[in-house]
Amino acid sequence: MNCVMTTTNPFGLCIQPEQKHQLITDLDIEALRSLFRKYQLLVLRGFRRLSNNENFISFAQGWGEISLWPFGEILELVEHHRPADHIFDCSYVPMHWDGMYRPFVPEYQMFYCKKAPLQGCGGRTLFTHTPKILAGLNFVERDQWNDVKAVYKRKMEFYDSKTVSPLITKHPYHQYDVIRFNEPHDPSRGSLINPIEMRWEGVDDKLSKQMLSSIRSKLYDRDYIYAHEWQDGDLVIADNFTLLHGRESFSKNTPRHIQRIQIESDPPWKNLGLESYQ
Repeated sequence: MNCVMTTTNPFGLCIQPEQKHQLITDLDIEALRSLFRKYQLLVLRGFRRLSNNENFISFAQGWGEISLWPFGEILELVEHHRPADHIFDCSYVPMHWDGMYRPFVPEYQMFYCKKAPLQGCGGRTLFTHTPKILAGLNFVERDQWNDVKAVYKRKMEFYDSKTVSPLITKHPYHQYDVIRFNEPHDPSRGSLINPIEMRWEGVDDKLSKQMLSSIRSKLYDRDYIYAHEWQDGDLVIADNFTLLHGRESFSKNTPRHIQRIQIESDPPWKNLGLESYQ
């Protein structure tokens, strides 16, 4: 690929064109996939803007089967006047993995920035590298984390689901361990529409508070987290099997418009922890 590549801190790879007006859709997807496996996060920046949604969908289809929702292939992440859920508000979004409340868990997430927030208005998307967190745990922390699982419930417009997951589990197709965690609402960060319900299994109240505090500190530690500050036309491809992600809050009415497509693995990975789904 005729591109300039630079690593992002503390993980990931930024890919920029050598020539102005170069198209993302002209890039070799298998070469990108190879880089994705190595870095888990790719930032495509400075390419010619996608002219329409069909271009975005066509590029995504080159990676695999797109997850379909009631709204179609693309989720429009934009602030609503009367939001029915926190993803359509200007509030923060807690750390989570996509597909945890659905029958199948997608491998790839693609985020395309149609309009970036105004400078200084917040709204960065946050990605945290869970194998790096696990590698930094001490023996006591690792033993505690190994022994617990959590029960999650979330109800919103597109589903009403219950999921049970160990805190630490194996990557579906590789041998390394990953963290699967949906961060419960932190009232100190403001209100949240449709927050999850979460409870630990096999952990007393005192230890559960200690663990939650410890997990949060790791998720947002600068050694493990990449905060993507959006620019118009950015396309970010993230490893949903390895990373957790969330969002900073942003100033109300700032023009933040991100599009998201989810892409299944090959073969698709069934959500083994899903206990109920409506």
